[in-house]
Amino acid sequence: MNPIGLNEEQLRKMKCDPGFIAALDQSGGSTPKALAQYGIQEGAWSSEEEMLKLVHEMRTRMITSPSFTGERLLGAILFENTMDKEIEGQATADYLWNVKRIVPFLKVDQGLAAENDGVQVMKPMPGLGALLERAKAKHVFGTKMRSLIKQANAVGIEAVVSQQFEVAGQILAAGLMPIVEPEVDIHCPEKGKAEELLKAAILGQLELLPAGQMVMLKLTLPEQDDFYADFVKHPKVLRVVALSGGYSRDEANDRLRRNHGVIASFSRALAEGLSAQQSDAEFDAVIGESIESIFEASNT
Repeated sequence: MNPIGLNEEQLRKMKCDPGFIAALDQSGGSTPKALAQYGIQEGAWSSEEEMLKLVHEMRTRMITSPSFTGERLLGAILFENTMDKEIEGQATADYLWNVKRIVPFLKVDQGLAAENDGVQVMKPMPGLGALLERAKAKHVFGTKMRSLIKQANAVGIEAVVSQQFEVAGQILAAGLMPIVEPEVDIHCPEKGKAEELLKAAILGQLELLPAGQMVMLKLTLPEQDDFYADFVKHPKVLRVVALSGGYSRDEANDRLRRNHGVIASFSRALAEGLSAQQSDAEFDAVIGESIESIFEASNT
């Protein structure tokens, strides 16, 4: 079922193939942290433009690594700046699909609003329509947008999920596949309770989705194993993916293995152990091992 004009081959890959999604979409405040993890400290750039150039070099190194292919990776989520740049003479999204057979996604949210009712909804996105048009023109398959749940507050969680699905409707109307990401903070004091409220709210919104439309869900690894099994088999959910959320790669993989049918969409856990100072051979060995461990944990 493909009522919104998605690339059929990419849709089939996302729905059926084994593998996981690489989240390469650090932006704004998280960029210096991602660079520091990679061994490039904050004094290494003197402008935002220089910082973004360093980030693109890091992402290019990951994407062009021999291990980074569509055999184990289904998709990759890009930041807007990465979408606008090129890799080896091709637009990043085209390189991902044409060379690597990896489905390109774009992070579209503009960050989080201040906390209210125990959650942070997304900031307003006045430029979303134009961004979605550009993404479609650049052969992007889908989008990702993140909210954050910090407390088991029913009012707040309802607000997060309503906003996520409202924006998802706009994304579907633009002919793109939305990844809905209402993250539950792993330090939430009643994490299990928050997940119960979240699950109920999402099920309610899925019922309201028009026939034939689907979304993807990106969720924090839950306290109860297989807690999101209803979503894995839901006819309106293309795929359920998990964020690493601050867990180490080992812990994230352990939790992921216990959630059957859920695949990874890791960011920090994927890049763990990579360094600008490594030789290409060392770098490729580390990312290859990382990809293999996450692939294996996703394949349960």
